[in-house]
Amino acid sequence: MITNETSHSVQNTAKIAGWLYLCLIPLGILGIIYVPATLFVAGDVASTIANILEHELLFRVGIVSAFLVQLVSIFVVLYLYKLLKPVNQTHALLMVLFLLLAVPITLVNELFHVAVLVLLNSAEPSHQLVSLFLELHQHGIFVSQVFWGLWLFPMGYLVFKSGFLPKILGILLMIGCMGYLVDSVTHFILPDFGFTFSEFTFVGELLLPLWLVVKGVDIES
Repeated sequence: MITNETSHSVQNTAKIAGWLYLCLIPLGILGIIYVPATLFVAGDVASTIANILEHELLFRVGIVSAFLVQLVSIFVVLYLYKLLKPVNQTHALLMVLFLLLAVPITLVNELFHVAVLVLLNSAEPSHQLVSLFLELHQHGIFVSQVFWGLWLFPMGYLVFKSGFLPKILGILLMIGCMGYLVDSVTHFILPDFGFTFSEFTFVGELLLPLWLVVKGVDIES
């Protein structure tokens, strides 16, 4: 028999996890998509530097948003662990491990953007170094994506096996894992490939938090 107190606790955990997960979406869009699309000009370092100098506040906001994504991610995975560990604790721990590995990698990678600011505000900025740090940051994103993908697979498996969340959400999350991993591999092996799979395989990461916020979990299951 499930008590009302237990039911409320489980639903509360699900909704908090959902809201936190949803917070990652605007933060990620701002730091990973909007800022680079607004300021960076492919193949033109001089124009990129000019844009950063002209919109330095926006560039700084992008850095802060990247830091916040990592901070919020820690709480997201901890609440998801609390929700999903009754399904399989080993897989739940793998989910936590993979995401927590991504956090320090991504934070260190963001220091390349901080280095760009330091250089551009120095007495004699080196455009070559600025270009190098911008390029290293871009490569670092694809290193982080390995773990952004890996954590989705055990999470998707747990959702699929749970019985208290729709199986299709679990399948979509595991597909999302493959999208990130393929993008990372193609970036380093085929740098001119020009196609990003994760743009089309992220659906599960949107639908899961929406489901948790709106529907919650099937308590009886």
